[in-house]
Amino acid sequence: MNGGWRGLDTIIVALYFAATLALGLALGRRSRTAEGFTVGSRALPGWVCGLSIFATFLSSISFLAIPGGAFARDWSWFVFSLTLPPVTWLAVRVFLPLYRRSGEVSAYALLERRFGPWARAYGAVFYLLTQIARTGTVLYLMAMAAAMLAGWNIRAVLLAAGGIVTAYAFVGGLVAVVWTDALQTLVLIVGALVALGLLLAGVPGGPPQVVRHALAHGKLSLGSFDLHTWAAPTFWVVCLHGLAINLQNFGIDQNYVQRYLAPRSEAEARRGVWLGGFLYVPVSAVLLLIGTALHAWYHTHPADLAALRATVAAQQSAALAAPIAPDSLGDADLGDRAFPHFIATHMPAGFAGLIVAAILAAGMSTVSTSLNSSATLIMTDAYRRLFRPQADDRACLRVLHAATLAIGAIGTAAALLMVNVRGALDAWWKLASTFSGGIGGLFLLGIVSRRAGPRAAALAAVLGGLTIAWMTWSPAWPDTLAGWRSPFHPYLTVAVATAVIMFAGLLFAQLGRSRAPPPSIPEVSHAP
Repeated sequence: MNGGWRGLDTIIVALYFAATLALGLALGRRSRTAEGFTVGSRALPGWVCGLSIFATFLSSISFLAIPGGAFARDWSWFVFSLTLPPVTWLAVRVFLPLYRRSGEVSAYALLERRFGPWARAYGAVFYLLTQIARTGTVLYLMAMAAAMLAGWNIRAVLLAAGGIVTAYAFVGGLVAVVWTDALQTLVLIVGALVALGLLLAGVPGGPPQVVRHALAHGKLSLGSFDLHTWAAPTFWVVCLHGLAINLQNFGIDQNYVQRYLAPRSEAEARRGVWLGGFLYVPVSAVLLLIGTALHAWYHTHPADLAALRATVAAQQSAALAAPIAPDSLGDADLGDRAFPHFIATHMPAGFAGLIVAAILAAGMSTVSTSLNSSATLIMTDAYRRLFRPQADDRACLRVLHAATLAIGAIGTAAALLMVNVRGALDAWWKLASTFSGGIGGLFLLGIVSRRAGPRAAALAAVLGGLTIAWMTWSPAWPDTLAGWRSPFHPYLTVAVATAVIMFAGLLFAQLGRSRAPPPSIPEVSHAP
């Protein structure tokens, strides 16, 4: 293989950008009403919505991080994928029909019916903050990876990607988002399969040798099954993390709710949810296998392994302002850099461009989804709920367009700030965890309890928020407070917060049971 970025790679990425923008703009005529912009006039094919659901899972972060995790550790992340089928089943049986019968576009309108206006505001505000964090983070990492691989200016990549995504989300609404998601999903899958094929062909002995190498080095393990360890990513920790995150995604995430509503029938919507939920399982297996094959590749090519170690050592030495010996670096140090290094040094002409296009596809689909769902919430939960309940369609569409531009600009600006701010990425992730962790627990409390009222739910939400803040920020506390740090792995933050909100809500409801019990969410009388 001959590596290095070439003109053909640039042409492939340029064609991808052009095709994405052209498709999004061409679909603009189908989003000239508020309903067309937010739910595609409820007339989209279920399979397209399913591909869009899948695309929301796999950002550019995952496209690089999953292979890196398999290289550095093992297949423990596959446990997360295995939690998707049961949650998908629950979504098809409970969440999807609930939202389609509700007559609401906002995911958080049901929280208002159940617990009052404060619950809707709580869900919408923290969701919007999460999406801003997500947009900035994904754009930054996407541009950083593309700039590193192609040698481009990171700010130029950021502005180009942010501008293109905002443009087609602005013009085409949800219709453009889901159809471009479908295109981007295909590019992503093809890119992953091409990378895997090149790796398997390049390892002496082919796939059988990759398997033998992986078994010899423990790279196919699903993690420890120790039930007494909660500070490490064991099988059970990853499983609980997957269940909590995916219940939150499928149950209360505005991105998913709009895709429940967009298909032309409930049967179409069910097929789309099944497709989106199950497609992640084999694709994540391909990405994990890429990481496993990368480990076999580098350990059967000593010169390339030495070059990888030298590159990572130089980067770490520059970051720490202290010399790092290349031979001192292990798999955990090399994991996140192995795939980008392989792409940059060993991909044949044209294939590197395809992989960069796949990275851009993963990031842009995530960002476009965030823009559309955020604009939808601003229109439904702020503009129509608080200011103009009787606003006509034209006024609502103006708000949707303005909100899309605003969120796109804020997200791009946040990504640009990350370029020079050391530690900004870690802070954004902590903020995202803090913002998003409690919404799912509040929603599940409304489903499982008929007795919990607004006061019990509010107290439980406060307690859950404090729990999230403690688990997210206490590891950075000074040594004088070491005894008060969270003993749990960060993967458990959302799972513990969800459990705290549910059980605290049930306890507070029991203490105040003299009051008349309100109906649970599924029993609310829905609009036809």
